Amino acid sequence: MSARKILAAACALVALAPGASAQSTPAAPQVLRVCQDPNNMPFSNRELQGFENKIAALLAADLGWQIAYTWYPQRMGFIRNTLRAREPGSEQYKCDLVTGVPSGFDMGATTQPYYRSTYAMAYVKGKGLDGVQTLEDLLKLPAERRATLRLGVFAGSPVTDWLLEHELIERMVPYQPQSGDPAEYPGEMVEKDLAKGAIDIAFIWGPIAGYFASHAPNAAIVAIPLAPQPGVQFEFDIAMATRFGEAAYKQKIDESIARNRPQINAILAQYGVPLLNPPPRSAAR
Repeated sequence: MSARKILAAACALVALAPGASAQSTPAAPQVLRVCQDPNNMPFSNRELQGFENKIAALLAADLGWQIAYTWYPQRMGFIRNTLRAREPGSEQYKCDLVTGVPSGFDMGATTQPYYRSTYAMAYVKGKGLDGVQTLEDLLKLPAERRATLRLGVFAGSPVTDWLLEHELIERMVPYQPQSGDPAEYPGEMVEKDLAKGAIDIAFIWGPIAGYFASHAPNAAIVAIPLAPQPGVQFEFDIAMATRFGEAAYKQKIDESIARNRPQINAILAQYGVPLLNPPPRSAAR
């Protein structure tokens, strides 16, 4: 074979090689595919106004990835229909990251916590409760005043244990923690019922209380984080969740959370989230 033919054959092989620029196909961009609720402020909504929306976007930018969303109401079946669900006719899952779960969540592998918060109580100023700054203050109210209170509480929340212990359970106005109506959201307890006077005090997860207290248009609402009580846990670490068995992916999310803690805390502060001691930096699972 002549030298010219040998050179032509070599050039042809180079052109067919996977790395050859003329024939190569660009790698598919990496995407942070998040599973979020479309109507659950202050956490997330379709308009991307929630703090979980903002934090997910922050992580995507840090990783240099695009971002995509799978929307499903965060109620019964959320994980089954998002993190564990595959696209029709495909082996690909619908999404890869749930952006807000308690540390130790047992339906996914949890990242290190990215914030720690607590339950809170909220009430409208000027309605006779302005002196109540703690649960102890609530117990010090005259018996006849306590007997008139309407206390909004989600059934099964830690606050129910405290009400039972202090013989206030009969003052409880129960709310269902999960509604079958996707148009409903937990913050309505503060935004609507408390603001309009249907209840006197709302006991609710602190990030919800803080956000809706600061955004109430027609009522001056105060939100007070609950201090620890003997035998009752009001404080919880919040993490993100990936699928079990995807350790490398979870590590990337963990590392991004660690790199962006100051920015994450700033976002949470903008939404009025009561932040407690910084969470530990090691992965929860």
